[in-house]
Amino acid sequence: TDLMAGRGVSWSLRLGFAALACLLVGGLAWQGFYALGLRHLQEANTQRLAFYAASLESALDKHEPLPHLAGLERDITAALLNPEDANRIAAANRYLKMARDSSRVAAIYLMDTRGLTIAASNWAGPQSFVGQRYTFRPYFREAMAGGVGRIYAVGATTREPGYFIAAPVRRNGAEGSILGVVAVKVSLEDFEQDLARSGERLAVADAAGVLFLSPQEGWKFHTLRPLSPDHALSLAETRQYGDHSLTALIPGEVLDADLPTQSVRLGGPVSGPHLLLAQPVGRLNWRMLLFAPLGEVRQTALAQAAAVAFAFAFVMTLLGFWHQRRQGRSERLAAARELERVHAALEQRIGERTADLENKLADLRGTEAILRQTRDDAVQAGKLAVLGQLSAGITHEINQPLAALTTLSANAAKFLERGDIQEVKGNLTLIEEMAQRLGRIVAQFKAFARKAPAELTAVDVGEAVRTAAMIVEGRRRETAAGISLSIPNELPRVRADAVRLEQVLVNLMKNGLEAAAATVGTEPRLSLSARFAEGRVVLALADNGPGISPEALPHLFEPFYSTKSASEGLGLGLAISRAIVEGFGGSLTAHNREEGGAEFVIILDSI
Repeated sequence: TDLMAGRGVSWSLRLGFAALACLLVGGLAWQGFYALGLRHLQEANTQRLAFYAASLESALDKHEPLPHLAGLERDITAALLNPEDANRIAAANRYLKMARDSSRVAAIYLMDTRGLTIAASNWAGPQSFVGQRYTFRPYFREAMAGGVGRIYAVGATTREPGYFIAAPVRRNGAEGSILGVVAVKVSLEDFEQDLARSGERLAVADAAGVLFLSPQEGWKFHTLRPLSPDHALSLAETRQYGDHSLTALIPGEVLDADLPTQSVRLGGPVSGPHLLLAQPVGRLNWRMLLFAPLGEVRQTALAQAAAVAFAFAFVMTLLGFWHQRRQGRSERLAAARELERVHAALEQRIGERTADLENKLADLRGTEAILRQTRDDAVQAGKLAVLGQLSAGITHEINQPLAALTTLSANAAKFLERGDIQEVKGNLTLIEEMAQRLGRIVAQFKAFARKAPAELTAVDVGEAVRTAAMIVEGRRRETAAGISLSIPNELPRVRADAVRLEQVLVNLMKNGLEAAAATVGTEPRLSLSARFAEGRVVLALADNGPGISPEALPHLFEPFYSTKSASEGLGLGLAISRAIVEGFGGSLTAHNREEGGAEFVIILDSI
């Protein structure tokens, strides 16, 4: 016992050491694989970021010469020299519109030295720049100083953002005095849509850290870090971003766009850890930003580290197994001998149990045969019981044609004595029709009463319903009830036995007529409808009787349970009906209707 206890302690220590070693190896492997994946992710996204930055610079630079070229146009200088001349202004407006249409920019407009717009490509539009003063814009002041002004801002007039490029208009060429400023507004909407189609999480930030371009929802006009007082004052004075609040993209966190890479955690729809890559772009110290998700890198590193840890654990397990095998060879041999003894005893017990099960299986098969015979006898007894209860109706159905036959045969004899052959032929034709009617009635009741094994075939539901209705016709007359049938012609056939389905319908219709007749003060009514739903045919039979009592409803389909007296039935009708329907692979249920009365529902598979 002491030896076994010592071995238990020794193995516990070994297992603990092995688990710690596996965790240590897995942790080191994760760090290595994560660093490698991070480097690969950075390399791949740096190339894509450079491509997007080059695309943006191309979109900006292709319009760079446009304000210079417009400033050299004679109509532009003439308008600045003669601002009161309507013809000169009109000519300048037409030129600016032509230049905008050919270059596909958002707008081109001309300002005098006071910053007042005197001509514009949109002079005739509802948001015309003409008459607007833009001295507060940095691009105007930079152009008036002789340079080129550039800014990305929200339009003060249109409230639509764009990239503005402005250049001075000089008298007599490049060395003359400055007469005014030509400004071009370029829309970057197409570039932003290209970014959206890429599927990347991209943005462009200005020197103050404001995100002004991004296809990501909710990112535009947010900041990478809190604005300094100087930047906040400058943005307010120039109205660069209109009335946008410029809140932080990630509250409480400072992102540095000057770093080539850094790890950040985003919130919102794209929440999770990301690698932020930045690259300078444009002439205004902008930064093109790409947020690369780190989830896949982490999962890959975790899977690789787990594989290394499992491999290490597997090697240690092999070593431990080899060591244990050397120590426990004699124990295994003893265990093998014991196992052989137990196996032999088990085989003996299995043989004995198998023989016992075979005897029980034979008894079970005999019991099943008795049950099948009993069920078939019960079904046949149910049919005969129904026929016995409906005997009055059967007598009525047969008496009518028999009475007609008696009358027609007597009349035929009299007409024959008179020599009226035509009337004799007419009576004989009617006699033939009555005889055929009797044959059909007898055939239907004979088929219903025949004892035969169930044969599942394609059964016409409408024909089965009409046959059942004919069988209970006598009972319907006795109760003075109305029966309405709603069976669509296009209803598919069902998988059933026609005679047994008719037996179920007769039993349910007979019960429904008796329930409806028990209601005082209302006309007894019975309705039977059928519909096709989800590959199955649903038959619903409803009455306007008093319904099923709450006490009887749970036991309704139990054998020998009946709400009638012993002389009226044994309580097997509904139990047999449910057994028949379930034998078809269907179901039979019952419930009370909200408007009163009970409803029985049969569901059968269609063919």
